[in-house]
Amino acid sequence: MTMLHQSMPDSHWAATAVAAPDIRPLDETVQADVAIVGAGVTGLSTAIHLAEQGVRAVVLEAQEPGFGGSGRNNGQIIPTLSRLDPANLTSAYGEETGTALARMVGGSAELVFDLIRRYQIRCDGVQKGWIQPAHRPGRMAAVEKRVAQWRALGAEVDLLDAGQTERALGTGFWHGAMVAPTGGHVNPLSLARELARAAIGLGVRIHGASPVTAIDRAGGGWRLATPQGSVTADRVVLATNAYTDGLWPGLRRSIVPVLNFQMVTEPLPARLRDSVLPSDMACSDTRGDLYFFRWTADNRLVSGCTLVRSANADSRARERVRERIRRVFPQAGDPAIARNWSGHLAMTADFRPHFHELAPGVVGAVGYNGRGMALGTAVGRELARQAIGARPRDLALPFTAVKPLPFHDLVSRFARLYMLHLRRLDRTG
Repeated sequence: MTMLHQSMPDSHWAATAVAAPDIRPLDETVQADVAIVGAGVTGLSTAIHLAEQGVRAVVLEAQEPGFGGSGRNNGQIIPTLSRLDPANLTSAYGEETGTALARMVGGSAELVFDLIRRYQIRCDGVQKGWIQPAHRPGRMAAVEKRVAQWRALGAEVDLLDAGQTERALGTGFWHGAMVAPTGGHVNPLSLARELARAAIGLGVRIHGASPVTAIDRAGGGWRLATPQGSVTADRVVLATNAYTDGLWPGLRRSIVPVLNFQMVTEPLPARLRDSVLPSDMACSDTRGDLYFFRWTADNRLVSGCTLVRSANADSRARERVRERIRRVFPQAGDPAIARNWSGHLAMTADFRPHFHELAPGVVGAVGYNGRGMALGTAVGRELARQAIGARPRDLALPFTAVKPLPFHDLVSRFARLYMLHLRRLDRTG
């Protein structure tokens, strides 16, 4: 069982986020149309979109809204998938379903900022675009192909040459880029807390410190037990992603949780914003071992990394990111790291997000591969549509059977070694 009352990490987001909504543990038996497990962006988006249609929803969270990956990530709002283009999706799912999924992904960032505007969400939201610069000249062919594929689907994307990229980012480190103007960045913990506030305002019940310990059949629906109460619902949505436990057999073993470090610098001189990421776009490049950067509202750079070895992880992660800042933005000097924190992201073997109808009336979504903020929000909208009876062919989610990874424990233990392979590819590809 998940431990109760764990502390939030000492992150910049926790230090600067809006106050958490006042929620309490579930201590009674309640009924709902839909029970949602997990109060990250997927679960909260599902709840909001259900409530907008008058559907009674209850959200059960083991800790508090945004406690997991939704409140620990870099806060980039990215309308693409990691390592996959639209052609990969149509190849995997067929033209109609793959195109629907790709269009959902392409519109996901705009959905996030639409919710921010609609519910007046306070999260330091900046919608000035997301940029993916090419880390080697040879990667520009792949970037051009990517831009062409997204444009063919009607997505708003642009192609920048090396000079345009340098002007946008304040560095000649990269060789051209794809830009998605609908992207941007947020304080992700504030976003999660404000989505919870919006859901509560629509009548959704959210209970924190209420881990679900069992799901059992109950008449024509389901009963979800927590340490002090229970929920009976017609339908269930599992929205726990990298923090999925053993609640549903096999689901946890279908993903690989990867520990990722995030950190912020001490505040930098305001004048640097004219030469370091002057466009204020969120930036993550074409590496497998990503270089990613963005500004905060209080003039700090946010970046991070994934390590292969866990020894002295904190100090090594800090030095790796400082070295990256020195290489990419020499005009920034050698800024000190103010805070360093970590969280898990859920990887899949095929790099595709996985959507499952686990039993009649029970669905789940896992495996966002580091693209969870925009993708998870869009997935939540689709899961809400599924819960109120949308036909499978009218949804953008290709539901597949759960496939636990063989030797999952061994794979998870050595997953970080895959980073060595990605780094080799980054040097040669």
